[in-house]
Amino acid sequence: MMNELTQYTSAENHVIITLNNGKVNAISHEVIDSLNLLLDKAEQEKKVVILTGQPGVFSAGYDLKSMTASAESALELVTKGSRLSHRMLSFPYPIIVACTGHAIAKGAFLLLSSDYRIGTEGDFKIGFNEVMIGMAMHNAGIQLAKGRLTPTYVNRSVNNAEMYSPENAVTAGFLDKVVPENHLLPTAIKIAKMFSKLNPKAHTATKLKVRETHLTSLEEAIAEDIKEGLHPPTR
Repeated sequence: MMNELTQYTSAENHVIITLNNGKVNAISHEVIDSLNLLLDKAEQEKKVVILTGQPGVFSAGYDLKSMTASAESALELVTKGSRLSHRMLSFPYPIIVACTGHAIAKGAFLLLSSDYRIGTEGDFKIGFNEVMIGMAMHNAGIQLAKGRLTPTYVNRSVNNAEMYSPENAVTAGFLDKVVPENHLLPTAIKIAKMFSKLNPKAHTATKLKVRETHLTSLEEAIAEDIKEGLHPPTR
């Protein structure tokens, strides 16, 4: 099952969702709509999800046309993306990201929205570029960073727009493991097989307990972003 933006492959104990939106895998309204539909499908199949991208890039972030069109347009897309992150963090089955390369801005936030993150070795950048491109970090982004990054790295990543190699991204908290490129998907599938042995009800109940404060803070941050509005990137 696929459209031009995403691809969905179902296997015995997992599904693979592949982002396929141009050379930077931009996260657009259509990509988020498609991801939500495919997460619905994975939930119906009761399977572990592997989310991945194209060789060299997982995602470089939100679709710039929507982000620079107007403050309202930017807010609409970011709100939709933040709600996707909330859904992923509370998803009833494990979500593994097989990060195929660069993961910038919303690409990095997708790493922070999943249960296990595997990166590929190489000269890739992982992190938030919002402050670099003239955008004050949104409240939901700050909460996602605080909830999943190593505390020392929150300021470095959010305030200073520091970018990390895949290896340093493990230390920062964006990734859990880094493997050679040809091992990326096989490793993700191996972990999905292990995760498929978890009791789903126990997994969901425990995940929601562990993340209760984080999810509540994220909901509040999304509401604050809607109230405050956003400012499109400026130089």
